[in-house]
Amino acid sequence: MNPRITEVYDAINLIVRGKETLVKKVLAAIFAKGNILLEDIPGVGKTTLALALSRVLGLDYRRVQFTPDVLPSDITGFSMYNSKTGEFEYKAGAAMTNLLLADEINRTSPKTQSALLEIMEENRVTVDGVTHTLPDPFIVIATENPIGSSGTQMLPESQLDRFMVCMSLGYPSHLDAINILKNDSASLLSETKPILSIEDLKVIRKEVEQIFVHEVIYDYIVTLTERTRSDENILLGASPRASIALLQLAKSMAVINGRNYVIPEDIGDVWLDVVSHRITISSRGRSTGKSKEALLTDLLHSVPIPLTTAKS
Repeated sequence: MNPRITEVYDAINLIVRGKETLVKKVLAAIFAKGNILLEDIPGVGKTTLALALSRVLGLDYRRVQFTPDVLPSDITGFSMYNSKTGEFEYKAGAAMTNLLLADEINRTSPKTQSALLEIMEENRVTVDGVTHTLPDPFIVIATENPIGSSGTQMLPESQLDRFMVCMSLGYPSHLDAINILKNDSASLLSETKPILSIEDLKVIRKEVEQIFVHEVIYDYIVTLTERTRSDENILLGASPRASIALLQLAKSMAVINGRNYVIPEDIGDVWLDVVSHRITISSRGRSTGKSKEALLTDLLHSVPIPLTTAKS
């Protein structure tokens, strides 16, 4: 692993126990300028993970607990009349930060969801005709509870597609659960110091952009996403945005692993995280009794892994 990133990785894993693979992929998404959706039950460490990332990466952090009464202006900001100056002044919303935790995004109105997702796409907000650029970097980690659906507004496919990855922390193992009890995460967080600066993060993002990609890797990515559109088990396949996300995340994984070129294994490692939330299983697929992840794994294995020889 890249030595600069190893220190970040180790520091987060001290706080978020037993989730090494997930932490690696979350870092990869951040380095690839992606936004992250965590689909999981309450109490497994989603907020702790976001806080740990903000501390270790030296990012300004805000959290919004989404409820039905949260308005788009709470996210974007609003204009308020100043009687002293006789002018309207912009009051920044929650989005004016580096790392925004959008907690339980499926518990707010579609209008507020759309406002957030528009910001994610454009990296700016417009209030009363005036455009305000968001801080750089701007990262959204959104969470949703897939179990408690009462009173929720699930994200439609077009909005799910805006998230580079969708992942689940899951329950810790028995040993990790014991370690959680022995170690106070709140104390560890309070003692955590920034390891990277915002400028360091920008440098890593630049490295990701410059990673070498062989021609056969491009073909492999497109072949995989095209297969999701022709597979009879899949009703709605992966979009071209999914192909772009696969490429960017694979390049980021290469940087984390200390390489300056992408290998097919980089794509296989993130395949489910990038694609699973972007597709819809058909009735034929449901009749197989297989999960979405199992069907996508079968599809991945059905495409020959390309051989690459050229390295940069």
